[in-house]
Amino acid sequence: MTASIRWTVRDHYGNDIYLTHERWEHIVEPINHPEMSDFEGHLKETIRSGMRKQDTLNPQKYRHVKQFDDLAEDNTHIIAIVLFRFREGKVGEPVANNYIVTAYQKEIG
Repeated sequence: MTASIRWTVRDHYGNDIYLTHERWEHIVEPINHPEMSDFEGHLKETIRSGMRKQDTLNPQKYRHVKQFDDLAEDNTHIIAIVLFRFREGKVGEPVANNYIVTAYQKEIG
């Protein structure tokens, strides 16, 4: 991705994961997940310390999940979808390129 980076955080596995301005705007669009607009800090915390599960169909895709007590409506968790990929570095070496694709809130009982 070449879009400008909004922020980067490190997960508890030592991976740097970033969110672009473009992806944040996508997340908070009225037709997507506008309830996330007040919970960007919670999204960072979800990446930093949430549980992570690898997708069974796409091994590059991970779901990060964390419970919070103050989310919108009756939602209980933030879920962030992250792609773990690589890009080519300056001398052709692989460089980690891990980024948030989307994030949303969900009630998990």
